[in-house]
Amino acid sequence: MAIRVVVAKPGLDGHDRGAKVVARALRDAGMEVIYTGLHQTPQQIVSAALQEDAQAIGLSVHSGAHLTLFPKVVALLREAGARDVVVFGGGIIPAQDIETLKEQGVAEIFTPGTPMATITAWVADHVPDHVS
Repeated sequence: MAIRVVVAKPGLDGHDRGAKVVARALRDAGMEVIYTGLHQTPQQIVSAALQEDAQAIGLSVHSGAHLTLFPKVVALLREAGARDVVVFGGGIIPAQDIETLKEQGVAEIFTPGTPMATITAWVADHVPDHVS
């Protein structure tokens, strides 16, 4: 069974090229990808992940709201009992914020310039191919 990944753009950020490139790379690597589109709330993202029975959520932010939006997605997953859904992210995220995000439950952060092969390999290695 293929890994199912929801790729989402939370908040008011209108730049989605990177998210679409990552979504395509994940799909080309054999994963099922659900792209939610722009301007999603954390609640919409978690709802989509639960409805789609996703094993992972990939978030992309360029607006600077990552310290608010990423932890909110993690918290909503926990509230829903979906602790096994892996959350990873990317975008314009300052190096000093990466450890904070990881402490708040984000599994990995990919910054601009990360090769797509690195991202797809990480997802394949860190996301179970089935929901327990």
